[in-house]
Amino acid sequence: MANRSAEAVWEGTLKEGKGSLKLSSGAFDGAYSFSSRFEEGTGTNPEELIAAAEAGCFTMALGAALERAGFPVERLHTDAKVHLERVNEQLSITRIDLVTEGRVPNLDDTQFQEQAQAAKQNCIISRALGGVEFNLTAKLV
Repeated sequence: MANRSAEAVWEGTLKEGKGSLKLSSGAFDGAYSFSSRFEEGTGTNPEELIAAAEAGCFTMALGAALERAGFPVERLHTDAKVHLERVNEQLSITRIDLVTEGRVPNLDDTQFQEQAQAAKQNCIISRALGGVEFNLTAKLV
């Protein structure tokens, strides 16, 4: 199996410093800062990248499971929201909310819910983040 990597550079103090995050594939290279991570500043942050990883992994896992069950997907769309909160004086990712919509011919809502729950539990990123609470809202459109 392939190994994946990324790199980070940070220069300066926590609040005034700046950094960059770069994926080894070259698909992303962007700035991050205290402001983009803990406030609403411009740039990305590690939590946003975790949200992207979870949304991508979950959506791909759901699509694969539906296909194996005989229901090829027309379209799946997932939003992932990572919650960063202070717990026992430490900042922690406490929850990830997933909202997914699917257009899947001949699939009923009960089957979609079952497949979505299984994908949430079994996708690689969800398993890697095992200590985090996941909430899922899934609907067929």
